[in-house]
Amino acid sequence: MKKANNLFRLRKWLILILLLPAGTAPLAAASEAAGPGAMPPAAAATSPALAAPAGTAGRPEATAPTAAAKIVTEIKTPATDSLSLENPVTADYLQKHLRKSSPRLLLSPELEARLKSKLEIDPVVQNMYQAIKLNAAGILTEPLLERIVTGRRLLSVSREMLYRMNILCMVYRMEEDPAVLTRINEELNAVSNFSDWNPSHYLDVAEMSMAVALAVDWAGASLPDSTVTLAKKALIEKGIKPSYNKKGNTGWINGDNNWNQVCNAGMIAASLVIADQDPVLAAKTISRALEGIPHALEAYGPDGVYPEGSTYWSYGTSFSVLTASILESAFGTDFGLSAYPAFMESADFRLLSVAPSGWYYNFSDCGDERSENGDLVLAWFAAKTGNKIYFEKERFLQKPEEMEKLSRHAGAGLVWLAAFESRDETALPLVWKGEGPNPVVIFRGGPEDPGNYYLGAKGGRGTNNHGNMDAGSFVFELDGVRWAIDPGNQAYHELEKTGFNLWGSCQDCERWTLLTKNNFGHSTLTVNNALHAVDGHAGLADFKNGERPEAAFDLTAAFGDHLQSAVRRFTKENDHSLLIEDTIEITDSTKLVTWQLITTSDVEITRRGAILSQDGKQLRLENLSHPDIPVSVISLDPPPLELDRKIKGLKRLEIRLPAEAFTNGAGTIRVRLSRN
Repeated sequence: MKKANNLFRLRKWLILILLLPAGTAPLAAASEAAGPGAMPPAAAATSPALAAPAGTAGRPEATAPTAAAKIVTEIKTPATDSLSLENPVTADYLQKHLRKSSPRLLLSPELEARLKSKLEIDPVVQNMYQAIKLNAAGILTEPLLERIVTGRRLLSVSREMLYRMNILCMVYRMEEDPAVLTRINEELNAVSNFSDWNPSHYLDVAEMSMAVALAVDWAGASLPDSTVTLAKKALIEKGIKPSYNKKGNTGWINGDNNWNQVCNAGMIAASLVIADQDPVLAAKTISRALEGIPHALEAYGPDGVYPEGSTYWSYGTSFSVLTASILESAFGTDFGLSAYPAFMESADFRLLSVAPSGWYYNFSDCGDERSENGDLVLAWFAAKTGNKIYFEKERFLQKPEEMEKLSRHAGAGLVWLAAFESRDETALPLVWKGEGPNPVVIFRGGPEDPGNYYLGAKGGRGTNNHGNMDAGSFVFELDGVRWAIDPGNQAYHELEKTGFNLWGSCQDCERWTLLTKNNFGHSTLTVNNALHAVDGHAGLADFKNGERPEAAFDLTAAFGDHLQSAVRRFTKENDHSLLIEDTIEITDSTKLVTWQLITTSDVEITRRGAILSQDGKQLRLENLSHPDIPVSVISLDPPPLELDRKIKGLKRLEIRLPAEAFTNGAGTIRVRLSRN
């Protein structure tokens, strides 16, 4: 796999070097943040005014590099270049290379034989299948699905259908239970007769298409011809054809986020099922998907960080591995998807994003806690690599009834579990960095560390997909307590139904009034009580491994003209201490620099900092550089806005430094967090 990735990277470097005109270098990117921000009056009493950074329009993101540095920068993060997947798909190719009979999706006669064999001897596969059977029994007691749109989404219905078909169709293939087949038939007739699958929100169409395609492929040979005909017609008319409506919501085709992965996966699955009926449409759609998918895969580079956070990694990546598996079973190849640079490495990012507490490093629009169940997406990586670290055996061996409702990919996941053959185990690093559009560093104590040390810190920008104004922010755990938290995500529909504009990303867009989205709700720096510059990118400026690891982010672009420069450095001093150093150069417009820590712990102010207490443990905050400036505590419970996420005990610790604190226009804020 590493060899394949290196070949991809080499090809990318060579192409870009050849494309550079002689004697020229690419222009440096510039921030385009603009416009003043505003906070509703209700927030004024407890939060600083949300002013936009001055002078951000057109400001370069960093000091202009040398010509050579510009070339390296352009090669590393090209604006438009994406590596291609192999794409030989035509109607003629389908006729020659597509598996001639079902199952084509995820299963083949060989894969199914292996699964049935593992059901006889493998305790993990046996246990997971028992959990699937319990879920199937529960589904049989539920009413049939109806076309109920919640807000602008049919997504919950589509996801439930995908869950039901994964469960029921797997049980039917293993046992041929007529009661299960009857229910599959009823479910397919119900959703195929919906007026549409809500193409205005194409995720809904994609997940429904995946569900219907899987059911037809896995159970179609036993279903009434009328049901199969109806379902295939629905896949064409309600699944595939709306994706060719130029007036529709089809930006996902070549998009750079999870929509691309999910929607193209659904279209590929649907196309494979209707290929015998309409090979031209099927080939056209599969070929289009193979052209578009790399635009989403590019976001994993160069090290595997998923810019949208760990739970969105699970969402987007689950559909990419479905795509890879479906293509493999249908054609015998995934056309290079699994070999795409940094895609396989992203499994490490997923594992590293889970702290010892069981909470995610929940940056961007990420959920809080991981499930107690085994991770089926990681099981695909385990099967692909043979690496036991991705195979969560103990979680898959918990009592079936304790797993409760399974993933909507449970049927596919059982295939991946059965495909796993242990070959090696590569331990996760204790110090890790992932560069890219949303760079991340993680310091861990490892399995021998009694204090379970964990730091997750990041750069990035607000305009990343599902991004927040959180450049420079971090979470920190020690002794089983998450002392510095990220406020996480909020339910989208609950915000949208009020008319709230959650998805606008301009400098003064409403999204940035929320604590979960703006810098006032994150453990970072704030200057002049202003919002961060929405498009100001904070890159990883330095990284040192070893017993005393360090990582630094250049936050300069996040502050517009409010600062001349700002670099935040994190140092793991030992297994119970974290040093945070902010090296700052101010400008004439700098009035106030605020150091922030977001916590739910109890706080006692001390002469040179504060003591945080939680769950019988204590953490000392020491203001090393400016001990005479006291720590302030701003309660965020209740939060400033009615729509803000309510988190019990939430508070923001502040060290507020006036411009005068920076002698000769420069200085360093040094704060230590350590076990008390």
